[in-house]
Amino acid sequence: MSEPSLLSRERIVAPPGFNRWLVPPASIAIHLCIGSVYAWSIFNPPLTKVHGVVASAPEDWTLSEVVWVFTVAILCLGLAAAVAGKWLENVGPRKVGVVAACCWGGGFIVGGVGILTHQLWLLYLGYGVIGGVGLGLGYVSPVSTLIKWFPDRRGMATGMAIMGFGGGAMIAAPMKEWLLGVFFRAPEYLGTADQVQVVTEAGRRIAEVGGQMHEVLVIGAGEAAKLPGGLHDGVYIAGTGSSGAAETFFTLGVIYFVVMMIAAFAYRIPAPNWKPAGWNPDRATTSKRKMITANHVHVDQALKTPQFYLMWIVLCFNVTAGIGVIGVAKTMMKEIFGAALPDVVDTEFTTFYVLMISVFNMLGRFFWATISDYITRKVTFHVFFILGIMLYLSIPFCAQRVNASPGVVWLVYFYGATMIIFTMYGGGFATIPAYLADVFGTRYVGGIHGRLLTAWSTAGVLGPLAITSLREHSRLNAITDLAAKVDPAAFQAKFGAGVDHLAELVAQKTVTIGNLMEIAPPGTANPSGNLYNSTMILMAVLLGLALIANFMIKPVHPDHHLDEDDAPADDRPLDAPGDLVDNVDGSDEDVDEVAATAEA
Repeated sequence: MSEPSLLSRERIVAPPGFNRWLVPPASIAIHLCIGSVYAWSIFNPPLTKVHGVVASAPEDWTLSEVVWVFTVAILCLGLAAAVAGKWLENVGPRKVGVVAACCWGGGFIVGGVGILTHQLWLLYLGYGVIGGVGLGLGYVSPVSTLIKWFPDRRGMATGMAIMGFGGGAMIAAPMKEWLLGVFFRAPEYLGTADQVQVVTEAGRRIAEVGGQMHEVLVIGAGEAAKLPGGLHDGVYIAGTGSSGAAETFFTLGVIYFVVMMIAAFAYRIPAPNWKPAGWNPDRATTSKRKMITANHVHVDQALKTPQFYLMWIVLCFNVTAGIGVIGVAKTMMKEIFGAALPDVVDTEFTTFYVLMISVFNMLGRFFWATISDYITRKVTFHVFFILGIMLYLSIPFCAQRVNASPGVVWLVYFYGATMIIFTMYGGGFATIPAYLADVFGTRYVGGIHGRLLTAWSTAGVLGPLAITSLREHSRLNAITDLAAKVDPAAFQAKFGAGVDHLAELVAQKTVTIGNLMEIAPPGTANPSGNLYNSTMILMAVLLGLALIANFMIKPVHPDHHLDEDDAPADDRPLDAPGDLVDNVDGSDEDVDEVAATAEA
């Protein structure tokens, strides 16, 4: 028989005496790479200024457009994870890991080309679709592999991998910010606003340079201070310079590809009939606590139960409430507190905020999953929703107070409240597999979990859609209200057009909340901090619905329990304890066939 291919499952069966602790570093490395998706908000500012660089130009993408790239990536993650389980068991984690590396790294490269050519569809295709598939494949392969190696410590095994995914942004956030600074190039500077004659045509700012008319951007001292390189306020030529986004995408694509390839080739799977030394699965006992079943429900039968759909709602709404905030975390922090506390909330502060989101997301996965062993999974999700409702409803109050009387105390409260929210966001992911095992049994929990991850895909659409749509509605209302307070003569002098052209000026990004505040009457409150109030109220409502769904979850009716005599041959439990260990994820693959192939 021919030699198995380098990527085949047979080539990665571990020899006798192999140290299983050599496998977790590879699994964690892959999850750290794909977990960088949670630092997406770092890219929001440069992607909305690819053409203008120092400010958004009319041709630049809007925040709503670039946030949807993150949404598509999460959507494809959930869909890929839902269908990848069976393929993983057939081909092994090495091949899946290699494909994940090609998709995730390649997605960055394709996305970088889209940024360089300013083709939004390429960014969606690269980072969103191709990268999203890489996310899904990279997500499932470490979890399945570690479960096989640690049947005696299953919770710890999955916790290690899932914590890695939650902690990916902890490394990615500062690295992305540093790379963006390295590749940033300021556009051509023409001089201060009073040195350059600028006119407004169809909402755009135009200036004559060398006998030719060029589109320009006019920024104030406050905007210039937020940019790298110590830039001056004044007039810059649009289309020159670089925000550094494309170059950063190319660099990260190469880095992630190399790291994930090395990790994929480090994968090993246990030999058939392998079990940890000194571990006897026959001694394992089934918990008799309420809501923990000793029976099993087949993956197809689980879809016929109300419990599956109630848990789908529980996961979907819990993720929706957190993922929308994660997608705009850096922007949200700047808009709520940037104007009130400009000396505190600078670029370094917001970058560190994104990093801390990753830290608490990661810690929450371990903390809440552990707590759920003591207070039960159902009560844990009750805590998520009741506490989450209170925290989300408190954020609008916090934003209003910091605008009325700027103080660090409100920033500290907001910081703490959102960090607790993110622990519960991560905790939901870590706790839901055990919740599924409690309700449906352990044999098919891997397949049921994969199906349930479609809730993650749905939440990846609902969360960003809600937060960007409501924010945009609030932003337009705020601009209209501010423009009504501004002196018409000052408006004409600032923008080169009258207030009657407001809609056109807003559409071309010439008028923003920031530059309206520069000519607003003294004492005018900056409305930026209130842009997310309606979003926070909606998130609280969603958590309320999830609370009701969680309350309705009851034990599965016995009619849905698996009858061993009627189960398909491939679904019946294997006799040997070693066989049970090798098929702990519910795939129930024929061990004798795997052994025969490996020996060949």
